[in-house]
Amino acid sequence: MPASAERFTVTSPDVRDGEALPAETWADAFGCTGENRQPRLSWSGAPQATRSYAITMFDPDAPTGAGFWHWLVLDVPAGHTGLDTGLPAGAVSGVNDSGNAGYLGPCPPIGDLTHHYEITVYALDVPTLGLPASTPPTIAAFMMSRHIIGYARITGTVRR
Repeated sequence: MPASAERFTVTSPDVRDGEALPAETWADAFGCTGENRQPRLSWSGAPQATRSYAITMFDPDAPTGAGFWHWLVLDVPAGHTGLDTGLPAGAVSGVNDSGNAGYLGPCPPIGDLTHHYEITVYALDVPTLGLPASTPPTIAAFMMSRHIIGYARITGTVRR
């Protein structure tokens, strides 16, 4: 994260910072029986120079040695201040670390320590990153890193 990035606020009726994510946001795969429903988000106070937003959900506790990207949304138009159950026109639903496009809810291994799911909204200084939906999340994160002017984060947890 650039040191100059301004903090702003993100809230959600589905995620309380530092608390357990509701079952409907959990995956419907890998032994979990959630609804795989993306969390609804609302944000405010982003820098005035914001030209688009990107959204990620990352699990740094996944037993991969490199975490796990569950969600990547790029090119959310600057006029939007939230996400409901879908994406606005122009937004790009990127691939997650399972290789599929869209949101993949949490489903940590049974018996693992608590996993933390960092949902971050990035304010960017460009209207589009120009990346295809197939761009791996780590590459997308690298490409947007030079355009981040602000960010907001909320973290949910899951333990099975």
